[in-house]
Amino acid sequence: MKVIKFKNKKKYRYKRKVIIKNFILKISVGLHDFEKKKKQRVRFNIDISTDSNIKPNNNNLASIVNYEDTINKITFITEKKHHELLEDLAENIFDIIFENKIVKKVNLKLEKLDIIKNTESVGIEVSKSKDE
Repeated sequence: MKVIKFKNKKKYRYKRKVIIKNFILKISVGLHDFEKKKKQRVRFNIDISTDSNIKPNNNNLASIVNYEDTINKITFITEKKHHELLEDLAENIFDIIFENKIVKKVNLKLEKLDIIKNTESVGIEVSKSKDE
C-alpha cells in the first residue's frame, strides 16, 4: 500500500491594522495669530499597518501596536507645543508611531473642525511607509 501525502496548498495573505477613528483634541495649531491664541478642535483618523509576519502574542506586547499608548503620545505632543502646520504635526505623529519597529505603513488624516465657515472640516491626508 502506497501512502500519498498531500501538501497543504492553503496560503494566506495576512494584514493587520490598528485603527484610531474620529479622535478629537483641542490643540494649538495654525499660522494665523488668532489660531495661536485659541485652541481649536482637530479630528485624527489613523490606520497603522503592521508587519504581517509577527504574530500577536499576549506575553510580548512588542508584537502589537498599543492604540492607547499611541493616543497618549499624540495627546502629549499636541499639548507640548504649537504646530503652525498640520503637515508639521503629521510628521511628528509619524515619528512617534514609527518608533514601533513592527509598523510598516501609516495613513493619517487630520482635520480642523471649526476654522472655515460652511465646511464640516478642512485638513490633510497623508501616508507614509517604511521601505522594505
